[in-house]
Formats: sequence, structure tokens, C-alpha cells
Amino acid sequence: MSKKVVTFGEIMLRLATPGYQRFSQATEFTATFGGGEANVSVSLANYGMESEFVTRLPQNDIARSCEMDLHKHGVKTDHVIYGGDRLGIYFLETGAVARASKVVYDRAHSAIAEIKPGMIDWDEVFKGADWFHWTGITPALSQGAADACLEAIRAANRLGVTVSCDLNYRKNLWKYGKQASEIMPELVAGCDVILGNEEDAEKVFGIKPEGFDVAQTNGEVNAAEFESVCTQLMKRFPRAQKVIITLRGSINANHNTWGGVLYSDGKLYQSPRYDITHIVDRVGGGDSFMGGLIYGLLTYTGDDQKALNFAVAASCLKHTIYGDFNLVTVEEVEKLMSGDASGRVSR
Repeated sequence: MSKKVVTFGEIMLRLATPGYQRFSQATEFTATFGGGEANVSVSLANYGMESEFVTRLPQNDIARSCEMDLHKHGVKTDHVIYGGDRLGIYFLETGAVARASKVVYDRAHSAIAEIKPGMIDWDEVFKGADWFHWTGITPALSQGAADACLEAIRAANRLGVTVSCDLNYRKNLWKYGKQASEIMPELVAGCDVILGNEEDAEKVFGIKPEGFDVAQTNGEVNAAEFESVCTQLMKRFPRAQKVIITLRGSINANHNTWGGVLYSDGKLYQSPRYDITHIVDRVGGGDSFMGGLIYGLLTYTGDDQKALNFAVAASCLKHTIYGDFNLVTVEEVEKLMSGDASGRVSR
């Protein structure tokens, strides 16, 4: 019987400039949908798991198109609630070489930003669920979204559902008078699995490896440096059983190295390092890692190394796929894990 994973957060309309055009050049935009937690749900549905995304959507044609897109990818939306006036939008300008990508948000007063505790029956949502995932984007939207997220975490804890979070710090989102450092600790305290990147733990909790500068990696990230980050996070949040750090070495906008470490039971696991030389789309890279990790931890029970390797390989493949969603199969990920990175035509 397949495992059931529930995610909760905001999904948005993504409007991207064609190719590598700047906003000032674009006369048209490519429309897709995406959002941290929804991206994880799509990954898990691709891997054959029962995957459900919970959010609040307005009742209009754009939101209906969004829900249809999720259904197309096998994601259930049975407990989506409706209300509010708008779906959030984000505009994307894809960077190249030394020019970084840019994101402009137009998500103020979105339907989920105006959610309140009590609107979602979490006991009903978590019936038969094995896992609940949220990200630090949701509590950044509004006090109501933070409160609803905390309500979900507490319900999951009470019902014995494993809880994971991706710290996913976005400095441009915390606009309602609270800082991440004020809100996040209470939420993360209810998590069994914590994921962050090289700088999330520092930005949210002030925890960082000695002498590390994310802007000066030159593509080289020393995984062992992050063991102290993992142990510090576990000390602060004793419920956590596993802490995972994704390690991105940015050579330029098109060329990154990619890997990760997982810390559990006093042991640090390190993944292979992938050299991604021609990035198609890095948006959703961390979400594809989390989707792969959840699948790996639920499938390869007791084999943390294999779960980590699956997550990194899945995310490596996401960098070759346009859009927020990682549209790969278990077989494709396992093929890369086995060492086949040739990209030869499959006949």
C-alpha cells in the first residue's frame, strides 16, 4: 500500500520571461504554476505515492486551472478550501552566466495569506496520512498562515504523523511585522525531519559553520563543515531525528555543483557531488530534493545513505526540466544513482 503524504502551503501562477530575456525586453510571459509544497507533492505523485496538497484558493478560473494542473500530475486536492480574492503571482527572469535570476512577487492578500486557524479540519486531512510537509514560506505570508501552519503541525504530532519542514528562508516575504526568528522556532520544534540549505540555518536561527561564506564557494562546498550546523539544530530542536543540508556551489547562473549531507543518530552521511553544467531551470531544485528525500526515507527504510542519494539525484535531474515541477520517475532517478549520467537516447 502506497504511503500518503500531505503538504500545505501556497501555490502561485508563475509568469516567466521567454528564454533568458530580461523583464524590460519581454513582450510575453510563459504561464505555469508552482510553489514550494505543491512542487513536493508533484514529485511524490510521480513516484507513485498518494500525494495530497492542502491550500486555500479563490473561486475563479485561474485557480480552477491551477487545481486541474495539480490533478493532471496525480496530486489530490480533496481538502483545499475556497475563499479570498486572488491567487498569488510571481514573475521570473532567468539569469545566465554572471547575471543572477530575479523573482518579483505579486502575492500580497492572496487567498492563503488571509487564511485563519480553524478553517481546515486537520484531523480529517491527516486520516491515513504517514507524513506532513511544510516550508518556511507559509508562515512568512501572514500571521494567519503561520497560525494555521502551527495548528497543522500540532495535529500531526498528536496523530503520530511524521512532520518535515524545509526552512526555505525568503527575506522578501516577512512583511507583516514579525521576523522568521520570532515565528519559526515554535513551528520547527514540532518537526521530525529538518531540511535547509547552506544559509537557511544562519538566517533563521543564527547557526552557521565556522568561516563559511555562501557567496565565495567557487563551486566548492565542504560537506563536513556542516556537521556542526546539524548538531546545533538537533540540540535546539530535540524532537528532530534527521537534519539535512543541501549544498549548492554556484560557479555561475548556468553551472552549479550540487550535493547534500544528512545527519542522524550521531552519523553524517554525504552524497555524491553532481556537476550540473547546463542548468535549464533551477527553480524548485530544493523542493525536488525534499520530494526525493521523503520518498527515499519512506521507501528505503533504515538506509539513510540511499535516501540521501535518491534526493540528490532527483534534484540534479530537476535542473534539466523547465518549470517548478520535477517530472521524473523513480526509474530515471535510480538510473542516475547507479552512475549513468550519459543522457543517451533511451530506445
